[in-house]
Amino acid sequence: MNKHNYVVIMAGGIGSRFWPMSRQNFPKQFLDILNTGKTLIQWTFDRFASFIPVENIYVVTSHEYSDIVHEQLPHLPVENILGEPSRKNTAPCIAYISFKLLQSDPKASLIVAPADHLILDTKGFNKVCLEALSFVNKHNAFITLGIKPTHPNTGYGYIQHEQQSVSDNVYKVKTFTEKPNLELARTFLSSGDFLWNAGIFVWQVKNIIQAFEKYLPEMYDVFAADKDKFNTPDEKRALEHIYPLCTNISIDFGIMEKADNVYVIPSSFGWSDLGTWNSAYDNLDKDYLGNAVAGDNVVVIDATKCMVHAHNDKLLLLQGLDDFIVVDTKDVLMICKREKEQEIKEYVAELKRNKGDQYL
Repeated sequence: MNKHNYVVIMAGGIGSRFWPMSRQNFPKQFLDILNTGKTLIQWTFDRFASFIPVENIYVVTSHEYSDIVHEQLPHLPVENILGEPSRKNTAPCIAYISFKLLQSDPKASLIVAPADHLILDTKGFNKVCLEALSFVNKHNAFITLGIKPTHPNTGYGYIQHEQQSVSDNVYKVKTFTEKPNLELARTFLSSGDFLWNAGIFVWQVKNIIQAFEKYLPEMYDVFAADKDKFNTPDEKRALEHIYPLCTNISIDFGIMEKADNVYVIPSSFGWSDLGTWNSAYDNLDKDYLGNAVAGDNVVVIDATKCMVHAHNDKLLLLQGLDDFIVVDTKDVLMICKREKEQEIKEYVAELKRNKGDQYL
């Protein structure tokens, strides 16, 4: 294992589209959404620990989740659990770990990955990550992993790349496109040069910091002013000063869509961002009527193509529903048409207006 290779797992989101199972005080990255016996962050950690030294794996999360991370990842050094004082999207999170690593290892290369993605082909994923690390260690380049699309999905961003590779399986990125409508997604799929944006990035730390200086200079300045406090007892106090001064912006908008040295590796390793209940449905086994059931105490009668998640300590009997999401927790029962899953965030907002934060 290369001692200069690092991983940061981003685990600060609240996963509102997986409500009511995902809650503000215990969001989806800490849940076993697919009934596998492991939570999503545990799968992510184990995947990286197979080829990155454990002491080189960091988790950046909201400070309120630090204890949950420590409990679920007992082998991760506690000093590698980094609590953010507030949620400011992915750019400040990446600036934080980058400045911290540069202070301790100027030769550091970094893989940036969300905590809550599903990857079925671990060996294939590891191979692509090592290829990306090899490329960025030889070039001033930012690699993003692009997933070869299997259908015209409107829930993912897309990456367009040049037709000719610059190295084995590495292509220059032409454009990034946010979530398209169905017609545009079909056009992307048929063109053959568009990939799903997995939100997994690889680069040398010194190079991404130079990009912050060029494309997000105000954010660069506030981190650079306090960089000597990282890896010291003053780090937490420095963050409390830095974060209120940071713009709420993603690394995609802030840097990746502006930089001219962005490359992509087309990949197929059984990836899903597990962003919605329908993505969970896609990755669960189905019965002969197309129902995906996560829970050992569910009885289904004359129902088809439903996504059902229920606790094992309560019997749930489902009859006569077609194409529904049914999620039963100890204090909430949600029954929602699968076609309306993108609106669950709106339903949660409505719930907050009518019921306050009690069920969030």
